[in-house]
Amino acid sequence: MNFKNKLLNLFLFTLFIIPNFVCAYSNQVILGGDSIGIEVKTANVMIVGFYKVDNNYIAKEAGFKVGDKVVQVNGATVDSIASMTSHITSNNNTITVLRNNKQVDIKLNLIKDNAGVYKTGLYVKDKISGIGTLTYIDPKNDIFGALGHEISESTTLEKVEIKDGKIFYSNITGITKSSGGNPGEKNATFNSNDLFGQIELNEESGIFGHYTKAYNKSNLIEIAKKDEVHEGKAYIRTVVENDKVEEFEINITKINTDRGVKNILFEVTDQKLLATTNGIVSGMSGSPIVQDNKLVAAVTHVVVSDPMKGYGIFITTMLEEGDRNS
Repeated sequence: MNFKNKLLNLFLFTLFIIPNFVCAYSNQVILGGDSIGIEVKTANVMIVGFYKVDNNYIAKEAGFKVGDKVVQVNGATVDSIASMTSHITSNNNTITVLRNNKQVDIKLNLIKDNAGVYKTGLYVKDKISGIGTLTYIDPKNDIFGALGHEISESTTLEKVEIKDGKIFYSNITGITKSSGGNPGEKNATFNSNDLFGQIELNEESGIFGHYTKAYNKSNLIEIAKKDEVHEGKAYIRTVVENDKVEEFEINITKINTDRGVKNILFEVTDQKLLATTNGIVSGMSGSPIVQDNKLVAAVTHVVVSDPMKGYGIFITTMLEEGDRNS
């Protein structure tokens, strides 16, 4: 979980420039709220930490840094942990990492442990998984939007460059309630074989891709323009038990039309949701916000010091992003 300015990105979780052109997204979309499992394969192997080998941090001492992305091992291009390890030799390794958009060559000699296994001293990652909420499906092009914010690596807080990914069925088995300073989370089981769609983009305003599972294209809701959103009563759609989508009342207290992902400040007023979660919890990212029977926004963040409050992104921002890359 990533903390930024006392806010929590809810999944495993800057300037947003919109070009001047006419967007082609639909005026009506399929309303989401479904819980989804999320899995993305990263474009590079990410270094996320170090461990001791013979009481020394050999990789850190060699010059590696958390956040480095491994792109080559001994001159061979790598894009997964499997390909990285296949090219590592017992000694005299040259590992090329990408750091601040520049390639850096680092020498790393491995050390054999007591079991005879060579150790790198590196914790690495090439896959990220978690839980979130489907926001919408645009029936015009079958593009879906979810999360309402980018997926970032929890250790480095950096946006993840993805190679590919998927969304799939998840079932909520319980809730760890939020408390002041400790946002809770949805607990879930997954069925990655029950595929909903392919993730193609990881952007500041959410994740996007093609929805591949059959759905009812008649269940439409109208899109609200930014100037139609107002303070007052609204509803979020999300799952807190099994796979049942429910609506819960909120109160929008502030609207910020500046570009970004925190356009709407709201507080949870629904007593059933408060009794179940104590407010906003991890896994609610992407939950649609409905006001005056129109889709206006999606949940993005929780206020850590007061989990009854959260932020949302204008739905038009998500739709513009998804349409521009469809």
